[in-house]
Amino acid sequence: MEGVRRWWQELAGLVLPAECGGCGSARTVLCPQCRTALSGAAPFRVRPVPEPPGLPAVHAAARYADEVRAALLAHKERGALTLARPLGAALAGAVRAGVGEVGWGEGEGPHPLGDLLLVPVPSTRAAVRARGHDPARRIALAAAGELRRAGVPARVAAVLRQRRAVADQAGLDSRQRLDNLVGALTVVPGGARVLCGGPVVLVDDVVTTGASLAEAARAVRAVRSVRAVRVAAAAKRAGQGESGRCGEEAKGALCGEGATAGYVGITREDSKKLSGVEEGGADGVSLRPPDDVGGAGDVLCAAVVAASPDSFEINRN
Repeated sequence: MEGVRRWWQELAGLVLPAECGGCGSARTVLCPQCRTALSGAAPFRVRPVPEPPGLPAVHAAARYADEVRAALLAHKERGALTLARPLGAALAGAVRAGVGEVGWGEGEGPHPLGDLLLVPVPSTRAAVRARGHDPARRIALAAAGELRRAGVPARVAAVLRQRRAVADQAGLDSRQRLDNLVGALTVVPGGARVLCGGPVVLVDDVVTTGASLAEAARAVRAVRSVRAVRVAAAAKRAGQGESGRCGEEAKGALCGEGATAGYVGITREDSKKLSGVEEGGADGVSLRPPDDVGGAGDVLCAAVVAASPDSFEINRN
């Protein structure tokens, strides 16, 4: 039934007269004025206050207000799926701003570290069932297409999943949201291998407190930390004259064989360690992620379509 519902929603968006998702104007997916509100300005850096530990640099295309808010809600809650393309175009702009700030992709030719991986923050299974789609994933797919058309090698890596139930975020303050989400996400089996395909940009439709993006960053960094530990341990065994299989073990570790990102009983204090703030690991191996920004599996930054107006960094300059 979910598949039928999605099919009917997409068919209706193609053959029935549309109305603007932002202001309700007739016979248009998004009117020129609302497109300008969504993508007319350069993306801005945003900083939620307070900023959760481990949150990567976040860029947003627009402020979450008025027409932009209406368009995002129409796509997310009312199944206005044709809005995915203009929302994806806005997200692509925020991605370009973020990766440009860290210097990824500069120079000519293909990037040696692989494609840019857009990793969407997943909705809960219950929300996906109720809505009939995963909004962030759909917008991410549209953004990846927009980036490829502009010559940026990008693809979607939907490798994150909820590993435990979380409370409804509505009505929770920033600290409560952080406590609610810490340890809630994990990388799916085989996802670590996917993350070897290039550096990561975390993406979502909206950022409010930043708790969801911080948790997504923790889960991705945890995979990278486990992989680094396995490679270092294999190299250490090789230095001690152990079997020649070490090279194969290191190769498997680099691709995430057997790595997991779930940590049972994680607390807010533990999250600082797992996000690379502190060091320490088995056999003296550091759990701090490597410092080479832009390496395969690194979290370069995060990008969203919209952010609450008071989180835009320009407001505090």
